[in-house]
Amino acid sequence: MPLKPSKYIWHNGKLVPWEEATVHVLTHALHYGSSVFEGVRVYKGPDGPVGLRLGDHVSRMFDSAKIYYLTIPYSVEELVSACKDVVLHNELLGGAYIRPVAYRGYGEMGVAGDPDAPAECSIAAWEWGSYLGEGGLENGVDVCVSSWQRVAPNTLPTMAKAGGNYLSSILVTLEARRLGFAEGIALSSEGYVSEGAGENLFLVRDGVIHTPPVAASILAGLTRDMVMRLAQSMGLKIVEQNIPREMLYIADEVFLTGTAAEITPVRSIDRITVGSGVRGPVTESLQNKFFGLFDGSTPDEWGWLERIGGEDTSRVDRTVAV
Repeated sequence: MPLKPSKYIWHNGKLVPWEEATVHVLTHALHYGSSVFEGVRVYKGPDGPVGLRLGDHVSRMFDSAKIYYLTIPYSVEELVSACKDVVLHNELLGGAYIRPVAYRGYGEMGVAGDPDAPAECSIAAWEWGSYLGEGGLENGVDVCVSSWQRVAPNTLPTMAKAGGNYLSSILVTLEARRLGFAEGIALSSEGYVSEGAGENLFLVRDGVIHTPPVAASILAGLTRDMVMRLAQSMGLKIVEQNIPREMLYIADEVFLTGTAAEITPVRSIDRITVGSGVRGPVTESLQNKFFGLFDGSTPDEWGWLERIGGEDTSRVDRTVAV
């Protein structure tokens, strides 16, 4: 999806013009994938813009950094504040996608780089629509099972949302699109269903919701967690278990979840129709519950919505560099 440039990016403690937020070509992360990042959705709420689980996303980025021995020279609170500043300075009050990223910068080449050097940090935000295509949330998308598997345990840490980890996702997505599908589903190294290239996966069979466990080489998504809690609050039964590939073909419903994908129904897998080929009732009810958070029809019992604007965000230097 093409980027729609905003005015400013927060870069190492200051807001700079979008086109000036650059790095050196010998930045370590460009060569070795040594970055950790997050994606955060901003929605228009009844009382102004809200960041969906903004603090949780930033906290997870710090967890990813810890796994990869990356030292972020700011606190969680400072980066949360900076994320809000980026939204406000870019006047993205009707909704946005925030991308905070921390990475090994310029200074030392070699695989390990300098593990003691503090990471560089940047935060961008822009308008972003439906990740898997317009109409996908209502009509569903066509996906395939990829020939590329997820990494085996003890090879790459799948609990970290790291740049290098996503080379696997790139292969899955490019293969799917080359074959005419919107997205690809990867299997685990043991042959069970793992996740989409950038989404977690759920299926519904006989009224029960099934999803792969964290041990299936998935990223434990925050939207995945939300769906599980929303389903439980609605009295729906949800089971974490290993899912054989063929269970995808006989499911009544399948849907993908993620910050970018939100809750997207799947209408076919490997050109086999899922259920009746339209968004199913469980998927639709979960979508209604999820999107109801932003118009107030679903009470935010979990504290997932973080208001942007109207609070003190003075801890981080917000000087606009010109």
